[in-house]
Amino acid sequence: MPRLAGDPGPLRWLLFALGFRLPDRYTDWVRHELTDAGWRARTVVRHLAIIVPVCAGVAAVLLTWLPAPGWLAGMMIGLILAGSVFTVAAYADDIRASRLRQHGLEAPDDPDLGRPAH
Repeated sequence: MPRLAGDPGPLRWLLFALGFRLPDRYTDWVRHELTDAGWRARTVVRHLAIIVPVCAGVAAVLLTWLPAPGWLAGMMIGLILAGSVFTVAAYADDIRASRLRQHGLEAPDDPDLGRPAH
């Protein structure tokens, strides 16, 4: 996939995924990221970029420092991933509205929700 004009690059993308506000020169990219088709999937991908390293750390701790069997580490990772991805997917509209306001953009009204975005 080609990069968009004004794409913040990997480091700033990671900071955006962590919840930091990007400089004003990336406003068009933020608008695209949070409003164009596929924004829900991109929201989940940004979340996975943060939670997968956390899960790797949990697995490392469980398998090396604690006497936990492999199946327990696998179940713990599965529980963390399933719960966090479900939560992000369920609250994606509110996450998007918050991130848009964070960057000084107006959150769109979503007729599917039957109410304006928070």
